[in-house]
Amino acid sequence: MSGYTVAIVGRPNVGKSTFFNRLLEQRKAIVDDISGVTRDRQYGIAEWVGKSFNVIDTGGFVPRSEDVFEKEIKKQVLIALEEADALIFMTDTATGITDLDESMADVLRRSAKPVYLTVNKVDNHERLLEATEFYSMGFEHVYFISAISGSGTGELLDAVTEPIPEDRYATDEQSEIPKFAIIGQPNVGKSSLLNALVGKERTIVSDIAGTTRDTIHTHYNLFQKDFVLIDTAGIRRKQKVHEDLEFYSVIRAIKAMDEADVCLLLLDAEKGITAQDLSIFSLAARKGKGIVILVNKWDLIEKQTNTARDYEKLLKERLAPFTDVPILFISVKDKLRIFKAMETALEVVENRRRKVPTSQLNDTMLKAIAAYHPPVVRGNIVSIKYVTQLPTAVPSFAFFSNYPDDIKTPYRNYLENKLRENFNFSGVPVRVFFRKK
Repeated sequence: MSGYTVAIVGRPNVGKSTFFNRLLEQRKAIVDDISGVTRDRQYGIAEWVGKSFNVIDTGGFVPRSEDVFEKEIKKQVLIALEEADALIFMTDTATGITDLDESMADVLRRSAKPVYLTVNKVDNHERLLEATEFYSMGFEHVYFISAISGSGTGELLDAVTEPIPEDRYATDEQSEIPKFAIIGQPNVGKSSLLNALVGKERTIVSDIAGTTRDTIHTHYNLFQKDFVLIDTAGIRRKQKVHEDLEFYSVIRAIKAMDEADVCLLLLDAEKGITAQDLSIFSLAARKGKGIVILVNKWDLIEKQTNTARDYEKLLKERLAPFTDVPILFISVKDKLRIFKAMETALEVVENRRRKVPTSQLNDTMLKAIAAYHPPVVRGNIVSIKYVTQLPTAVPSFAFFSNYPDDIKTPYRNYLENKLRENFNFSGVPVRVFFRKK
């Protein structure tokens, strides 16, 4: 099922990034009073009352600006409007309604998507009175918040998440046919990989980054293999290619990711793994998707005795702590190991669906716990007596303890490592929970 995506839009310096950080409960976006600080798009997963959704923080909207960054921001905001399911339109009561707000409102009124007009910096009664002027903008949904303190954000999030079904991510129903999403930077060979596997020119391939646009689903049923390939690719005329493609590819990758069982993350062997690749990798892991890393254009690399081993070691250092991921060195052009990549992805699907019998799980894990006990906390001896696998789409395990809240991250990591050592969960995020026995 495709994930629900919310874009935060508005003019510069109204508090979009502060609100974004609050949603993600981390300081991910850079916050500053200087217009245009949020130039790189930020994206992540937010959760509210059991519902998950994708969030995109855009730069400030400045129409008719000659500033090169502000022109790019405008294009990216328009893409966000096109791609998102809902829009949070941020304004600022300290400044009041400005010409930029009016320009943004004109764009948003033409959108069929639900728009939630959000007036920020409403942190006292005087500002609440001043904020009532924003009703004149004519939007149906108007909310007064303070992104810094969090006041008013609950009511806004209740409204934004109302259309999301309770079980949108909880069920993650498994279809009989596995789905693989081909994701990665523009021009790393995503469309070429699809064409090489299917054996026909299904998508347009060119050296211009960004001939890819819409997601394409291709049912592959050859050599006793049956799966669906989701390529974040489509036809885009060259004259319409702009510098905003990286942002476009991110949104498309996130949407493809939501539908997939396994993400095939394509890297360019000459460029290595980028910050954006790492962001998408961690996002896929958080969504509980299987992951296979494909290092493409391996034919262009000058090889020595341990080139592949050393390259893999460097990659895993960047991917830490989730390093139990298959890494294959491929060449789409030479069709080197591309079918091996599909076999590996099918193995990861099996790993993601693996159910470990409770008796076997307890025999193995209680021995591991006996070999290394949880640390004593505040004089309390922490004991774990029982473990079971939860009935979820992502491999999840509940350890029952007398003091579940006292078990810290290092011991959680130890248990996850032992699960991986004894049961094959290669390429799959494993979730560990502690419950009161």
